[in-house]
Amino acid sequence: MSDVLLSTSGLTRDFGAFRAVDQVGLQVTEGTVHSVIGPNGAGKSTLFALITGDLRPTSGTVAFAGRDLTGRMPHTVTGAGLAKAFQTTSIFPRMTVEDSVTAALVARAGQADRLFSRSHRRLRQQAFELCEDVGLAGHFAQRSRELSHGDQRALEVVLALATAPRLLLLDEPTAGMSPYETRRMIDLISGLVRERGLTVLFSEHDMDTVFGISDQVTVLHQGRVLAEGPAAEVRADHEVMAVYLGSEA
Repeated sequence: MSDVLLSTSGLTRDFGAFRAVDQVGLQVTEGTVHSVIGPNGAGKSTLFALITGDLRPTSGTVAFAGRDLTGRMPHTVTGAGLAKAFQTTSIFPRMTVEDSVTAALVARAGQADRLFSRSHRRLRQQAFELCEDVGLAGHFAQRSRELSHGDQRALEVVLALATAPRLLLLDEPTAGMSPYETRRMIDLISGLVRERGLTVLFSEHDMDTVFGISDQVTVLHQGRVLAEGPAAEVRADHEVMAVYLGSEA
């Protein structure tokens, strides 16, 4: 069995008297797709922000690839091999797809002051290959703001991939997408795991997506872990159906 790549223990975050994340223990196995689901306000986004360093925990720990990342700054987390793409699309709207992805590759190489030099032709080729992997090669010269919503989300994934991560964290990757765009994103996530050996941790409201591609599912309710296990087991859990899916237990 593969090793645990990401783990949290007793992870807790308070906002005044409100506890958004309550003693969450999470283990994400390398080379798998692991989803975190739960009703609105369950603590999913806060949990992700604690993992990525965008929020500091009140208590508890975050470990990645055997390294303690508790409360570390986001750039340190990214440098350790954990990339993120969040629910609000974050791209460079006035730049072309080519320049956006090349800029990300240049930044990873620590040569941002030489972004448009000829020495970066190799990086531009890498940018094109990354775009090919997610179906954006045909939009390589297009401005990012001109892309469809689905293609903008795919571009955000490419920008995350440019950091050469071991784990890709996605917050609501199919939010606002058409059925066709959702299917493309599902195929993209599956392909990244299968072809690149990536580990994917994501939150999602679309249950067809969750149970269609997840190896493991963690269910949050009121900031705590309600259930966790293989997707088929979680889907059949009566308490999950009652609390999250709206069925009678």
